[in-house]
Amino acid sequence: MKSVKTLFLALALGAMAMSCSGDKKKGIDYNEFKTQVQLTPDQTKSFDEITKKYQDLQDQNFQAAKAQGGNMDRVALGIKNEELRAQQSLEMAKVLDAPQMERFNQFVDENSRKRPRYDNALLERIKTEAQLSDDEFKVVNAANDAFEKAFNDAHDVYHGNNDLAKEYWEKFDAQRKAAIQKALTPEHYTKFQEIVKDVQFKGRK
Repeated sequence: MKSVKTLFLALALGAMAMSCSGDKKKGIDYNEFKTQVQLTPDQTKSFDEITKKYQDLQDQNFQAAKAQGGNMDRVALGIKNEELRAQQSLEMAKVLDAPQMERFNQFVDENSRKRPRYDNALLERIKTEAQLSDDEFKVVNAANDAFEKAFNDAHDVYHGNNDLAKEYWEKFDAQRKAAIQKALTPEHYTKFQEIVKDVQFKGRK
């Protein structure tokens, strides 16, 4: 696991921490969704109540994270927001019909901020399709977590600049892959590369 510890150190050193007082959170514009579907008055009322409830909760989490001072723990904040979106989807499913829910989940997926990491579904593909051993998979997870932390820690440096964010993303992604390559057999790493080949930096709209 020495290579993983080295990776954490390298990523931590690479992520410059700077303050950014102009960090204002932008949420999803749910009014846009309402122009795309036909809701009844009762559905509209419930839709507005649910989305406001979860936007308020998300804002509370953001303000609490900011209030901690120093570097905001954006990894923890991202996890909390993922959980809120899942809870919101469950609650919204009681209001919208199946086709509306499919469009709602697609809309939220396209417009919400994702955690900058291999998600759980992709990690499961890597583990099974590349036939990784438990030790190999631990390295993939550790490198993936280190990538997410490093990219989030550098947020205040590239904030508002997609080109710079892309540079940081690609730098940390290269370090993530280098750590993984050291731990995997050549055959497993080749399969890993094939699985993640389409994972690219996605700037904010």
